Amino acid sequence: MSLEDQLVFLFSALGGVNGLFLSAYFAFFIKQRNEITYSLSALLLVISIRVTKSAFFAFYDNISTSFIEIGLLACLLIGPFLYLHVRSTTDKKYASWNWLIHIVPIIIAMVFIVQLFPYREHRYMWSWSRKGVLGIGLYTIWFSYIFSSIFLARASFKKVFLKSYTPNNKDVWLVNVILGVFVVSIAYFTSGYTSYVVGALSFSFIFYISMLIWIFKKGAVSVFFEQQEKYGSKKIEDSEFEVISEKLNELFVVNELYKNPELKITDVAKEIGIIPNYLSQYLNEHLKKSFSTFVNEYRVKAAEQMLTSNHSLSIEGIGIESGFKSNSTFYTAFRKLKGITPGEYKKNLN
Repeated sequence: MSLEDQLVFLFSALGGVNGLFLSAYFAFFIKQRNEITYSLSALLLVISIRVTKSAFFAFYDNISTSFIEIGLLACLLIGPFLYLHVRSTTDKKYASWNWLIHIVPIIIAMVFIVQLFPYREHRYMWSWSRKGVLGIGLYTIWFSYIFSSIFLARASFKKVFLKSYTPNNKDVWLVNVILGVFVVSIAYFTSGYTSYVVGALSFSFIFYISMLIWIFKKGAVSVFFEQQEKYGSKKIEDSEFEVISEKLNELFVVNELYKNPELKITDVAKEIGIIPNYLSQYLNEHLKKSFSTFVNEYRVKAAEQMLTSNHSLSIEGIGIESGFKSNSTFYTAFRKLKGITPGEYKKNLN
């Protein structure tokens, strides 16, 4: 391999290798891990596998066909993971298992493809040609999800490219990610007219440009990984308020969820099937109260009933049974809502 080839191999492989490390970072080491970071991690993983395969395939003749197969199959998941990343960033109102609809069928298809049409024996089917059924299917899925992602993020594209709008950090990031994946897909799609390694080089270039944006504007572009905008631009429809109200009533009145002293807004939102921001929006706008106030109202009401009817439990025991984590939080919440302490309330009953 000549020095020129070595340099091209180095730059084309660097993006893929570093992408693998960054994938691990977003999956395991970032402080605020959520659907956004997990989907980004998965997206970086499958793209990195694809471009690393391309770099080795272009410069090493004896590369394993299994490695080639894995690299090509990774393309099937690039589109879905891009879509899930965009969707989790723009509109997270969906059931926690919903992502399986986009991933599981493709993984099942991948298993059947490997068994029925292995790359070693059916190489022509994996190519972008008239007989390349798998290659055509691969690019169809990839581009379909890219255009679906563009549609989801259309508001961000307007803000970034039209002067009449002002883009925020999230808008800049989404447009950067979608266009980056689009450029890589075009590079591979047109590799027959250019060079097979162009796709890998494109990813390396885009990867480092993105990293520069992330590093030099860390307080801006990357901030939405740590903390989403409070509610985003999407508002809850009036019809949805009733559904949330019914589910909250079931969880707190029937299931007595408030008795869990470790209860968090994320736990309740998961039970309802919405994101925490939506639940916070519902409580603040519809009930005019915070999550802690909402939960403590149920706890204090339960404590009231026990103070009236249960003479075997101590005041501290009643607080614990009502879901309060400590005696001090019980007294503070009770006094805030009732104007007196639990002890004073019990004395007044006598």
